[in-house]
Amino acid sequence: MARSGQGAGEPPAAITARDSSGSAPRPRVSDRSHNMALALVVLGMVRHVLRSRRFYEGLAVAAIALGSMRGISQESRAGAMARLAAWNKREIERLEHKAERQASAVKGAARMAGSGPPSGGAGADH
Repeated sequence: MARSGQGAGEPPAAITARDSSGSAPRPRVSDRSHNMALALVVLGMVRHVLRSRRFYEGLAVAAIALGSMRGISQESRAGAMARLAAWNKREIERLEHKAERQASAVKGAARMAGSGPPSGGAGADH
């Protein structure tokens, strides 16, 4: 359908909102006042938390849990070190016995080589 009258040659104007929420633009708040408001909110929360009995109970439970976990960790580490020291001692003893067996085997082989048939002794013909 064609329009007649004023603005007949212009496209119809679209109705749009100024921003995505459909509300009028808000005046810009300075960073300083925004930071001050944020600091006041944080201080209020800290005050509330520090006055809370539940906070101190949770803090006590956390401290006890950390202490017990530390003790368990130290005991576990001590046990592991004891097992490692015992293994190291057994390994050293095993290697010492192995070295003794090898040394006696070498001595035995040297004796056997020395007691063999004479090579060019007193009974040789000239």
